[in-house]
Amino acid sequence: MAYSEQVIRRARERLAQAKQEAEEESARRLEEIYARSPRLREIENGIRSAMAKVLAASFASGRDPAAAIEAAKQENLELQHQRDWILQSLDLDEADLTPQPVCAVCGGSGYVGERMCECLRELCRQEQKRELSSLLATRETFEAFRLDYYPEEPDPTFGVSPRRLMEKVYRRCVRYAREFSPESPSLLLTGGPGLGKTFLSACIARSVAEAGYSVVYDTAGKLFSDFEAAKFAAGDGENQNRTRKYLACDLLIVDDLGTEMTTQFTQSALYQVVNTRLMDRLPTLISTNLDPTALQSRYLPQITSRLLGTYETLQFLGRDIRMMKK
Repeated sequence: MAYSEQVIRRARERLAQAKQEAEEESARRLEEIYARSPRLREIENGIRSAMAKVLAASFASGRDPAAAIEAAKQENLELQHQRDWILQSLDLDEADLTPQPVCAVCGGSGYVGERMCECLRELCRQEQKRELSSLLATRETFEAFRLDYYPEEPDPTFGVSPRRLMEKVYRRCVRYAREFSPESPSLLLTGGPGLGKTFLSACIARSVAEAGYSVVYDTAGKLFSDFEAAKFAAGDGENQNRTRKYLACDLLIVDDLGTEMTTQFTQSALYQVVNTRLMDRLPTLISTNLDPTALQSRYLPQITSRLLGTYETLQFLGRDIRMMKK
């Protein structure tokens, strides 16, 4: 899962904090035990000393270390027996004297070799969901989607019932979110304003993120703003990371394409995002108020060919729900 640098950084900070708190709690608990039985501290120090003697004897030169090793082992066993008796009298066991790592798999480092440990991955999932929650409203769930806002009567242009068409669109979005994988197709959600494109995009974002995939959700304006900031801040790692997330996440959702001021720069940035993700086989969801003809007149052929030729198009029909609610 290709989480953004910001998400990983916040997750690492949380893991480091949890590790520190676990270590402090273990130290506090150990001091409480030693306060009940100071002899335990002496025994623990003695066991470590005995182990050092074993190691020293093992590496001694010029003489047979066998006798010294055996004596150190016997000393160690006697101390362990004393420790076991004291622990039993205190209703404790040996594990109570051992600091417990915040994660038994990675010890709190967040990685097993070069692989991200599940403990850090879970924190990344939580941080990503928190990031999405700050961008989305709490009501955006598939269960809250209402088909009764869409007319039953056939649309005069398309000749189909908006409600029947939107029922199919809704089912496709639910299935897309439920079955999402890095091999999922890219989607183009098109139709007039206020028809539910942003709502269903947000539903997909939530569902895919909850499944553990990395999701970046932003408006087209924000995406182009980040690319512009990165262009004029060469060498600034933070600004570079802002654009890297659009190219590397498992699912990119770009809302309201076509509302930005179209320039040569935005055309170039859009082509970079669309083409790079297609080449890397990473799914993208784009919503726009523009129909195919308007897309072709506004954007470069290299862009529209990819959007209309490789993305699965979901057509939205009906009346502006925002105006109906108002």
